[in-house]
Amino acid sequence: MEKTIDENKQGEYLVIENKAGNTRKLFIESYGCAMNFSDSEIVASIMANQGFNTTQNLEEADLVLVNTCSIRDKAEQTVRKRLEKYNAVKRDHNPTMKVGVLGCMAERLKTKFLEEEKIVDLVVGPDAYKDLPNLLAEVDEGRDAINVILSKEETYGDISPVRLNTNGVSAFVSITRGCDNMCTFCVVPFTRGRERSRDPQSIIEEVNDLWNRGYKDITLLGQNVDSYLWYGGGLKKDFEKASDIQKATAVNFSNLLEICAKAQPKMRIRFSTSNPQDLTLNVVKTMAKHPNICNHIHLPVQSGSNRILKEMNRLHTREEYMELIDNIREIIPNCAISQDMIVGFPTETEADFQDTISLMKYVKYNFGYMYKYSERPGTMAGRNMHDDVPEETKKRRLQDIVDLQRIHSEIKTKEWLGKTVEVLIEKESKKSNKQWSGRTSESIVCVFPKGNYKVGDFVNVKVTNCTSATLIGEAVGYSQNN
Repeated sequence: MEKTIDENKQGEYLVIENKAGNTRKLFIESYGCAMNFSDSEIVASIMANQGFNTTQNLEEADLVLVNTCSIRDKAEQTVRKRLEKYNAVKRDHNPTMKVGVLGCMAERLKTKFLEEEKIVDLVVGPDAYKDLPNLLAEVDEGRDAINVILSKEETYGDISPVRLNTNGVSAFVSITRGCDNMCTFCVVPFTRGRERSRDPQSIIEEVNDLWNRGYKDITLLGQNVDSYLWYGGGLKKDFEKASDIQKATAVNFSNLLEICAKAQPKMRIRFSTSNPQDLTLNVVKTMAKHPNICNHIHLPVQSGSNRILKEMNRLHTREEYMELIDNIREIIPNCAISQDMIVGFPTETEADFQDTISLMKYVKYNFGYMYKYSERPGTMAGRNMHDDVPEETKKRRLQDIVDLQRIHSEIKTKEWLGKTVEVLIEKESKKSNKQWSGRTSESIVCVFPKGNYKVGDFVNVKVTNCTSATLIGEAVGYSQNN
């Protein structure tokens, strides 16, 4: 749940420009969070060097890969249905097709997929993508293949990701892998391993390369970006064993953010996801200092009840979270704040739920991602806690917080009426081909008439109207970022 799931992107297949000389066809489909979509770009880059071009046509694929998510039961059920579809195509149209599962679900259900259900040919965990060529060779020889070993070092910093289905304007840059926070509801530490950070030099090289290729907006990406810590490589938990010189020259997230902002002062810098116990005020002050670091923090809270937070093994209290919100708003008054929230966690009472409601009313988030608890096998909660909140209660509580968030989103969006905002044009509006759509620094979608502007332009827009989630306005000229 720490990872934001974009429902519009689920099941998106990825297509890149064909590489001359490649003769085999790859169909790759992704589910889950931004990290999974970013990983698919790494996989596509590796496979392009192995003779594979991507295809939109499942029936003609030599290799089908699905990048999976174990965060929610719904995602797993969807992937299972897709695997049934792949196998039906393999049986009826393309018997030489090979099917593989990547990512978090692969790590969790490794032998079940290969040996018990026999629905895939290869299983590849999140740290084993470089081993894909070897695994594929095994499969081509008629053997099942599996590598789900979690690494202490792998960050894929040496692989330049192919940008897939991109608008050519915004891109993800992965900076950490794994997670050390053992939240009891979350399977990520078990599927992606311990936290390690990527060499800052390789990050800056990727940022500079993206700018040179026309990208204007990047998101520094990780399960927990604020705990980024580079001291020459290795796990974050081993930092205490580092030498004095390693400690003295270590780069933390605040340092990295500043390095990126200075490297490309006209490029928008975003980051996700933050954890309340790791987000330091130094990071917030760095955001305030550099106008190209976007004024938006995604700050999952999960619950407003101290008792439930403790059951979740969240390493913050309600009061600490509220103090952090106050400090953010003091340093960056117009900073947008979004949330992840879970209702119906085991033992959650009505009083616990009302604590969540009162926290939401205190913060008044700009937007949020809300879920009802679903037990995930392999998590601490799944092993040790009884899922005792009735489904109807979960549904009612979820609807209550969704309705409340909609009210708060509308309040926050209306604050922009009459103001002029800078918008980076990303694409055509979904509702009208005569309008552009883009985002403000605060991650609010804004639409306006096209005029003579184009995708990739920074435009000042006077806000004249809005919905609960979208600003509507008129362009008044290019911003200084052009």
